[in-house]
Amino acid sequence: MRPVTAEIERRIFTIRGRRVMLDADLAKVYGVTTARLNEQVKRNPDRFPPDLVFQITRREWAVLISQFATSKIRGGRRKLPYVFTKDGAVMIATVLKSPRAAMVTLQVVRAFNRMQAILDTHADIGIKIRELEKTISRKFRKHEKSIEIIFGALNQLMNPPQTPVVGFVVDGGDKDNSSLGRRDRRRKSK
Repeated sequence: MRPVTAEIERRIFTIRGRRVMLDADLAKVYGVTTARLNEQVKRNPDRFPPDLVFQITRREWAVLISQFATSKIRGGRRKLPYVFTKDGAVMIATVLKSPRAAMVTLQVVRAFNRMQAILDTHADIGIKIRELEKTISRKFRKHEKSIEIIFGALNQLMNPPQTPVVGFVVDGGDKDNSSLGRRDRRRKSK
């Protein structure tokens, strides 16, 4: 990978679920001013529909600025920036008509493609992680039921039910002749 492509990759952001480059970054890559780049977009509206170029909102801009980690030297921008998708970046090269634009377009496309490949790889890893989580969860539930059964059996072994006492107890509790039943008294008297 060339250093220029790596520099371009660092300037690709995701806004509204799409990978884009800021107008100022794209202008720097193509060797023109941001004003000239945006002027060409305004002069050729048929070549730049909203799916290729769009202006970001104040909130999106605030989020993006928080990611830059650079200080404002001259007070920042007066207008909200435009952002270009990969196709928009290629299209701007066709209207700029500079030798550098033709040469740099290939690097811009490569940077966008590499970013897409990286994100696709991360998406595949994410899918595999979710599948693994489901499998582990399913197995855990199965083992959890088995563990509950084992603990139930251990609990029964440790705390067996009390066996009832065989026999009977007569009120009074002393064991003299008065406490014996009628049948037993007859035997003793004979």
